[in-house]
Amino acid sequence: MLNINKTIEDGNALFSLEGRLDTVTAPELEQELKGVLPELSSLTLDFEKLEYISSAGLRVLLSAQKAMAKQGEMKLIHVNETIMEIFEVTGFSDILTIE
Repeated sequence: MLNINKTIEDGNALFSLEGRLDTVTAPELEQELKGVLPELSSLTLDFEKLEYISSAGLRVLLSAQKAMAKQGEMKLIHVNETIMEIFEVTGFSDILTIE
């Protein structure tokens, strides 16, 4: 299960993810992002309560990163060790802005 809490103001979006970003929940995040990405200049993803990310979740992040690279910035905050390890193993830590 994945809970997505989002705040959008003046072209800046903060998505706080809680739970698991996997094959089942990735399409949900993709839909949420698709609806707002064109209007954004800044996208922040808060992973403080994210427990797990699968390859399906990584694909959604990559696609969001590609879109945001053309129109602004995307960054991840509060990434825990487990998820950071996945980013490092997959090379995503080189692609994404992680604070």
